Amino acid sequence: MRIFNILVFASIFLLACGSNKSTKQMAENEKIMDKETNVEANSKAVLGGGCFWCIETLFADLQGVDTVLSGYAGGQIKNPTYKEICSGNTGHAEVIEVNYDSSIITFAEILEIFFNVHDPTTLNRQGNDVGTQYRSCIMYSSEKQKEISQAYIKQLNESGVFDSPIVTTLEPLKVLYVAEDYHQNYYNENGEQPYCQFVVRPKVEKFKKQYKDKLK
Repeated sequence: MRIFNILVFASIFLLACGSNKSTKQMAENEKIMDKETNVEANSKAVLGGGCFWCIETLFADLQGVDTVLSGYAGGQIKNPTYKEICSGNTGHAEVIEVNYDSSIITFAEILEIFFNVHDPTTLNRQGNDVGTQYRSCIMYSSEKQKEISQAYIKQLNESGVFDSPIVTTLEPLKVLYVAEDYHQNYYNENGEQPYCQFVVRPKVEKFKKQYKDKLK
C-alpha cells in the first residue's frame, strides 16, 4: 500500500515528469527512426517508467495506439499479485504494454515520448515511488527493438539532454502478466484519488500540451 504525502508530492512531481530539456529537440532522432524498416500493424512495446498508473493514461491518448495494458514483467515468480510486486522481492517491474500500429507511430517515436515523460536517470525510483518494481526499463521483444533502444539511449547520453547518465535497463521480454482489473485505465477511473491528483494529473496536463499534435 502506498502512503501518500500530499505536501511531498506537491513539491516533487515536476522531477517525476523527466528532464526539462525535451528529447524532441534532438536532430539525431531521424537517424534512429531510419533503423525502423518493414513496419507492421499490431506492434507491441513494453515499457516501465515508475508507477504504471502514470504512464498508462499518457500512451493511451496517442494516435496509432490501440490499447495499453498495465502489467508486471521481468521477475522470477509466475502470476504475481500486486501485493507481491509491492514487496520488491519478486524482481518484476510495473510496466505497460503498448499495442500500436507502427505505420502511424513508430517504436522510435514511442521511445522519444517514453524518455520524456519519466526520469530515466534515477535508479529504481520515480518521485516518491521507490523500489526495483519502479525501475526504468525497456522489455524488448526483438533484436530490432533492442538495437533501436540501445542507439536511442546512446544518443541521449551523448547529447547531454539529461544531467546524469541514463539507468534504463534493457531486458528481454519473457512473459508479461496483466495486472488486476482495477489497475487498468486507473487514472480515468480514479481521477479524484490523491495520487492521481498530485502525481498523475500534472503529468497528464504537461503531456497534453507538449504532444497535442499526436493525440487522438
